[in-house]
Amino acid sequence: MELVSNVLMPRKTHLISTEYPYHVNCRTHGGQFIPIDMPIAWEIMSNYLFFVKHAYKLKIHSFVLMNNHFHLIVTTPHGNLSEAMNYFMRETSKEFNRVLKREDQFYGSRYYRTLVKRVHYWSNVYKYVYRNPVQAGLSQSCEEYRFSTLHGLLGKSRMTIPIEEDHFLFSEFEINSATLKWLNETPLASDIEALAKALKRKEFFLPKNPLNKQPHRLEESLL
Repeated sequence: MELVSNVLMPRKTHLISTEYPYHVNCRTHGGQFIPIDMPIAWEIMSNYLFFVKHAYKLKIHSFVLMNNHFHLIVTTPHGNLSEAMNYFMRETSKEFNRVLKREDQFYGSRYYRTLVKRVHYWSNVYKYVYRNPVQAGLSQSCEEYRFSTLHGLLGKSRMTIPIEEDHFLFSEFEINSATLKWLNETPLASDIEALAKALKRKEFFLPKNPLNKQPHRLEESLL
């Protein structure tokens, strides 16, 4: 009976890539706000991202910590996202509980991952991640939000998270003002909804227009 059960209910498979980035996100248990000051939460996350980057040879492209979840864009040259994220979530959960002097479940569930193969898609995900605080009403602009690698990359705060070279943000070692302007341009609500749905899939792709079955407009333009 146990063997039959295993056959009928196989484990979910994940797309493993050593070349393309993943979007990774996870919420706190019950979606509750992180019950400690955000600067402390940011420091905990930063320290463990520093460790997993070097221990698991990750390439971290961006990270944003929100009140009850996080967004991460990362490439795994050794195809070891599961090992890296399992360690990261286990140890950060322990550290949060140590600081809070409790033994509760910190994360709501396993993290979600979406493989992003096309550069065009990556640019849309990049903007979606960095605009998350603005969409949530936590800041007026993307670069103002303190608990984001964008804030550190722009020299607005000290950052320990080791970020890969950002070709969107920098052009010949100078900040690309056009990128900042683009990040702060408000997208259509329908585009945000489509992007959020795409980020729930194993591999990122945009749904066709339900009315005319044509490719989604973001296939040809940026968010």
